Amino acid sequence: MIDGWRLGEVEARAYCACLSFELILRSFQIAIGEINSRMPRERDPDEPKIYFLPNLMTALNLACGFFAVVMIVVGLIEVQRRSGEVKLPDKEYYEISKRYYEYAILLIFGSCLFDLLDGRLARLGGQESPFGQEFDSLADIISFGMAPAMLLSRAVLFPLGNTGWAIALIYLVCGAMRLARFNCLAALPKKPGASTDFRGLPIPMAAGFIASLTFLLMDLYKNDHELGMWKYILAGAMLGLSLLMISDIRYPSFKKVGFRTRGTFSAIVIAVLLIYVTVQFRYVMPVVLFSIYLLYGMVRPWISQRLRKEIEVESDGDEESAPPESRKEV
Repeated sequence: MIDGWRLGEVEARAYCACLSFELILRSFQIAIGEINSRMPRERDPDEPKIYFLPNLMTALNLACGFFAVVMIVVGLIEVQRRSGEVKLPDKEYYEISKRYYEYAILLIFGSCLFDLLDGRLARLGGQESPFGQEFDSLADIISFGMAPAMLLSRAVLFPLGNTGWAIALIYLVCGAMRLARFNCLAALPKKPGASTDFRGLPIPMAAGFIASLTFLLMDLYKNDHELGMWKYILAGAMLGLSLLMISDIRYPSFKKVGFRTRGTFSAIVIAVLLIYVTVQFRYVMPVVLFSIYLLYGMVRPWISQRLRKEIEVESDGDEESAPPESRKEV
């Protein structure tokens, strides 16, 4: 009997549960208030600065990389569930795992987009910080290291067995070393007039090349083409990307291309046409674009300084008017 009302067993239990929940909630509020009263009112000067928008883009980059790995693992589980102990032919293996690997490729492309945005936003607002640099590197090793390595080893190099895994591991280790070297160089004092070029192939570009190449090869599988010797050529290409990441070849960063960069009518028309062609030939054009950047770094030393400035959107006055240097690589 409560307040003149007779309650059944179920109602009584629900009433007691509500009272218990209210008691726990009040105890929690008291505990939080006590903790807040004992915490220092002033911010710890050693606490790193965390800027919301750039680090949100980095978090989305990490999320895309994480779900790309999840899609690849789900694809492997689905293949094992369908095949059991029997080894499937390459064509049948592709038919089962195709959907999951395509999702993983799109997620890696999404990571590239968010990685591009967080650098631009950081430069636009001058919000570079050591926290952002370290957070970005940790996200990159998942999105552009682990995910592409698993993707290529399972979607393309699966006929090579353990050799495919070994090649993927070499790529992952070289990517991690590339990021570690970048952080060490970024921590050094900036010299006046220092170059903003990347030393070695940036890992997002290596990941983009792998994802786009896998995208193309999956389309070839769909049209009943066989890889044949291509799987060995691709294995060598992945090893080549690994060496390029830890090499001393200089690649342009294009950090001076931003929201304030001036353009011409011809440049805008060419950009629109390029986007149109990329959409129309979506299986081929991403490979072409990433390959152009990859090869450009190799032939760059033999290109005249004037032509390089035009290609990389530089001018003599850029050093004075350029926004603050980024906290990360693109």
